[in-house]
Amino acid sequence: MLGLKPIKTLPIKEKIAANLREAILSKKIPAGEILTLESTAQELGVSITPTREAFQILARDGLLELERNKRAVVLGVNEKTIREHFQVRAALESEACVLCCENKIDLQRIDQILKVSREEIEKGDFESYSSLNQTLHMELWTAAGNDKLKNMLSELWNGLSRGVLVNEEEYVRKSLKEHEEIVESIRKGDAMECYLRMQKHIKNSCENFMQRYN
Repeated sequence: MLGLKPIKTLPIKEKIAANLREAILSKKIPAGEILTLESTAQELGVSITPTREAFQILARDGLLELERNKRAVVLGVNEKTIREHFQVRAALESEACVLCCENKIDLQRIDQILKVSREEIEKGDFESYSSLNQTLHMELWTAAGNDKLKNMLSELWNGLSRGVLVNEEEYVRKSLKEHEEIVESIRKGDAMECYLRMQKHIKNSCENFMQRYN
């Protein structure tokens, strides 16, 4: 036994919300589209209850309007909507990094994730890197020690935001480099530096996402 901890993932309702949010923000699901609980759950291979909870999360985000008969209407999004989403993520994730510095967190688990991330990229397994990306962010949210902050970030999660103009390998290598820089700032205990690096990381995700949107 290696004594490794299980890889963390988002709760199912937040995975569903993240999947739908990404599709709505990138306009894969257009404004005005009618979503039903049954068809959405079936397409995603999940049950009705977490799908209903995901609809409620997205309604609070202003991306869905809930109707009777277990239906929801996709609301229109624009550049302002998308930028506001990433601005909130940047503010919360940067604060999580500051809390990690203040808490002097144990970085052993996060270092392990970075090591495996490098290995997966070298193997060309970019899909695995996407999961590891999520895991690293969740580790930071958890280490921050603020459950309210963690819950808010879980609901906002939208996964990798690779732009259509960026080569996949180029994007994941850049993402990993930014992760390594953020973690190094936490290791040094430099709260301002890790705050700014996380801000830059999320801003880069936003700009890549906007390439896809436009």
